[in-house]
Amino acid sequence: MTELERLRTLMAAGQVKLGVHIRRMNSPGSPVYRTMENVAPAAAILALSFGSTVLVHFYLGAVVLAAGCWWWLAKQLPRVKDGVFDRTAALVLSDEKQFDFWWSQGVLSLYARLADGDERAATSRQNWRDWVRALPEGLQILEPKGK
Repeated sequence: MTELERLRTLMAAGQVKLGVHIRRMNSPGSPVYRTMENVAPAAAILALSFGSTVLVHFYLGAVVLAAGCWWWLAKQLPRVKDGVFDRTAALVLSDEKQFDFWWSQGVLSLYARLADGDERAATSRQNWRDWVRALPEGLQILEPKGK
């Protein structure tokens, strides 16, 4: 079993967590960036706000802008973050070359909490293959501290 296959198995069992640098992956040029997901809602909010200002009054435009900003931050942004994470995870877990490339770019991190309470994390400074190999066989799923 390769390190990536073991990592996929541990992640599927909930024993290892993958971390993704959302801001870097949700930028133009990233393979998981979706323009319509990011630009179209903001453009629609601005257009509605300007239209309300021109057609009715400044105060209506300000209310529309405030409501649009609330909607973006409370409703749309969490969906965007989840989508970027899911697409990134699918991309990097599909092939070792992809995982190696994005690991070297500092976009990914790994985390595991062992049965003895020891927490292990790996970032781009470390070799992810060595980190996966160093995890003990038969990890137990534990609740995070503070729950």
